[in-house]
Amino acid sequence: MMNLHDKKFVTIGNHSGLSSDETIFHYFQAGEVITGKYSGGVIKEGFIVGKQTGDNTIELLYQCITIEGELKAGDSRGFVSGMPDGRMRIEFDWSWLNGDLSGGKSEYIELL
Repeated sequence: MMNLHDKKFVTIGNHSGLSSDETIFHYFQAGEVITGKYSGGVIKEGFIVGKQTGDNTIELLYQCITIEGELKAGDSRGFVSGMPDGRMRIEFDWSWLNGDLSGGKSEYIELL
């Protein structure tokens, strides 16, 4: 069973989103509850709250402020898998809850 507690991830693919390979996500997990923080690149500060919905699935809400002072919020559904080298990988389908309400897909790998 997956556990994101005290794991850090970096973006490796994000079409139409704000996070980049300069953005670090730091997750915490207690039971099914997931929280986290993220920053880097154009993201000055961001926060996450969500839950584990299945053995390898999660749902998250996220909000951030950019380095230009823009407030953004969104939601996502993710699938967590293992990589051959032992790191975790997360693939998300996400959408903005404000602004243009667009969405996309993104992918993250665990930092060791």
